[in-house]
Amino acid sequence: MRFSTLIISLVTVSLIFHGCGEESSEEAMVSTAEFTLMDTQGKSYTVEKRGTNFTLDAGEDKVVLFDIFATWCPPCQAEVKHLGNLQKKYGEDLIIMGITIEEDKSNAELEAFREKYKGGEYLISNKADNQELARSIASTIGVGQQFPIPLMVLYKNGEYVTHYAGATQEEIIDHDIAQVLGK
Repeated sequence: MRFSTLIISLVTVSLIFHGCGEESSEEAMVSTAEFTLMDTQGKSYTVEKRGTNFTLDAGEDKVVLFDIFATWCPPCQAEVKHLGNLQKKYGEDLIIMGITIEEDKSNAELEAFREKYKGGEYLISNKADNQELARSIASTIGVGQQFPIPLMVLYKNGEYVTHYAGATQEEIIDHDIAQVLGK
């Protein structure tokens, strides 16, 4: 009897604490927030969250791909070239915004990272709101707070289209972008 009571108590306490630590899916749907990002060149961007939509101020009427990554992550390193290829291919129709989850990287280190892996000219944000934005996106799409990286999330006019967790072939992302753009 005592053992089962202990188990029930532990499960109850664990559920209480688990529920307090994460935004519920209902809260993620109705909440609004604003995030400030700063690219490695010093240009500021605003991301507005309304419910499940994330709108980049420079990305109105465009396709936006948020790439949540870390420089030490091998699949993140491998995707850099693909992201550069996609940005070059779609030009003004696509904005790729890399969002590093690392706090201790300088702009020079992030530029060197992109250059080393032949990433071309897509944006990388290096601002304190990065982690908060990454958590908010992850909660909204239902991958939780311990999400895999790279995590890429595609939006059109601020509305969620799809996401890719982990290493993803360039052709798959390319196909989805072309489809969203009607090409």
